[in-house]
Amino acid sequence: MNTTINQKFANRLRELRQKFGYTQEKLAELAGVDYKHVQLLESKNAPAAKLDTVEKIAKAFKIDVSKLLKF
Repeated sequence: MNTTINQKFANRLRELRQKFGYTQEKLAELAGVDYKHVQLLESKNAPAAKLDTVEKIAKAFKIDVSKLLKF
């Protein structure tokens, strides 16, 4: 099965969120995005994340965008 880049990002986001011990709500709060958006980005049919959202999430984890996108 081919994994799309959106699915890879969803998996990476979930992996990091769990590693940091964040709930989806906590990550959303730290990133300044809506909780439902984080939920959607982690879903099976995740949409493409906008670059500014990726940057906000990376800042919430206190990591570089490149590390967030390291699949």
